[in-house]
Parts: sequence; structure tokens; C-alpha cells
Amino acid sequence: MTKDQVKAVLDRVLTWPSKRQEDAARVLAEMEQQDVSPYQLTDEQVAEVKNRLADPSPKFLPLEEVRARFALRRA
Repeated sequence: MTKDQVKAVLDRVLTWPSKRQEDAARVLAEMEQQDVSPYQLTDEQVAEVKNRLADPSPKFLPLEEVRARFALRRA
């Protein structure tokens, strides 16, 4: 996307309702914050996240999910 295209989108944002503008500003601020965050995934970690999201039946579950499943069975 070129700078002119970005500017055109941002100019259109200014015509949106104020609530929608706030949402857009919040998303952009979050993206900006992520760029300066000391926490970044490595390429291997990104690949692992994608792999886990693609597998609907993982062999291992996060501890929180295991606890939630046991709690449902006890109820």
C-alpha cells in the first residue's frame, strides 16, 4: 500500500461516526504499541502458533483448559 493510499483511508476515517473513529484509533495505537514491545515471537514461535491453530485436536491442552474441562465434569 502506498502512502497516498494510506492517507486516503485515514482521510475517510475522519468522516466516520465518532465511535468508529475511536475504534480505529484504538486499533492503530495497539499496533503501534506492539512495534515497541520487548516481547516478539521468533519465526519458530510464529510457525508453532500457526501449527497449533491449524490442529483442531491437539494432543496436549493448556492447563487452564484441562481444569475447565474437569470442572464441567464435576458439576
